[in-house]
Parts: sequence; structure tokens; C-alpha cells
Amino acid sequence: MAKTLGIDYGDKRIGIAISDDNNKISFSRPHLSNDKEFFKKISEIIQTENVNRIILGYPINLNSEKSIQTLKTEDFKNSLETFLSKSGLQVEICFSDERFTSSIAGQFISENVTNKKKKRDKGLVDSISAQIILQGYLDKINFKH
Repeated sequence: MAKTLGIDYGDKRIGIAISDDNNKISFSRPHLSNDKEFFKKISEIIQTENVNRIILGYPINLNSEKSIQTLKTEDFKNSLETFLSKSGLQVEICFSDERFTSSIAGQFISENVTNKKKKRDKGLVDSISAQIILQGYLDKINFKH
């Protein structure tokens, strides 16, 4: 069975998470830098892990209005879709509400990580956020079945 990839997009870092083979549980992966190599790295993950769907965190305000980051994320989605299509990879990309995921990730890290340096690692927050976004999606699709 194909896996699902979770992404928490940011201007500097991109949090990554991946599902298990049964699309039941998400696992955080080390974040990736948002640089010119990102699309190449993500396509390698897609091929290596047999990914057919990406769940991309959608940053909307509490009042459901779009922000500058929302527009950047929409542009990122369009660029990623174009890149994957040109690379011959058929991957569906869906948005998922990411409100409060960074707060939840920060709380999780403060309660479960003892290493002070790791507690301040913003990349860890991004990856845990991606895991939370992906797990929320997986819970929805598994609850429906």
C-alpha cells in the first residue's frame, strides 16, 4: 500500500512526516531546508517511500481568513505539483488545517524532550507539526472506514 507524506511548510524549514504502510500512524522525519534542493529531496522521499499522497498544512487564521503565509503555502503547493508532474510522479496534494499544530508540537517537546539543545530545535517543532497534521488526516480517513 502507498504511504502518505505530511508537510509543514515554512520559509526556512519544512517539517516532514510519513505514514506507516497501512496509513494508520504518522512518524516525524528530520526537517528539510527550504532551499533549491528541496524539490529534489522530496521527490527522492516520494520514490523511496512509495508515496502517493501529500497532506500539506494549511495556515489559516483563527477567523478562517487567509494570511501572507497562506498565500505562500498555496504558491508552494502549485510549484510542488508542477515539479512532481514534470518528474513523472503522480502524487495528490491536499491541504489540511494546521491551526494550533505548532503550539501542540511545542507542548509535546517541552513535556517529552529532556535535552535542552533539542528543546530549542525549531526543525524538531516543524517535523512534529508535520506529524500532527498527517496524523489528523490519517485519523479522519481511518475513522470513516
